[in-house]
Amino acid sequence: MKTDIHPKYYTDAKVTCSCGNKFIVGSTQKEINVEICSDCHPFFTGNEKVIDAAGRVERFKARKAAAKPKVSKAKK
Repeated sequence: MKTDIHPKYYTDAKVTCSCGNKFIVGSTQKEINVEICSDCHPFFTGNEKVIDAAGRVERFKARKAAAKPKVSKAKK
């Protein structure tokens, strides 16, 4: 490897999440701030939050319920 071209590697980089969780990892940055971590991510916690902007889910369900089912004509 060439010398003096690689960034400094910190084995004790501090990661801080917006939920308040703090942990240490290896990184090229000394401190890292993240918005979401494994303690607050819905995939890892099992708490799925459906963010419904302007009632989109309800409107979709209403349209689906109001739609007439297609009736296929059988060949004679």
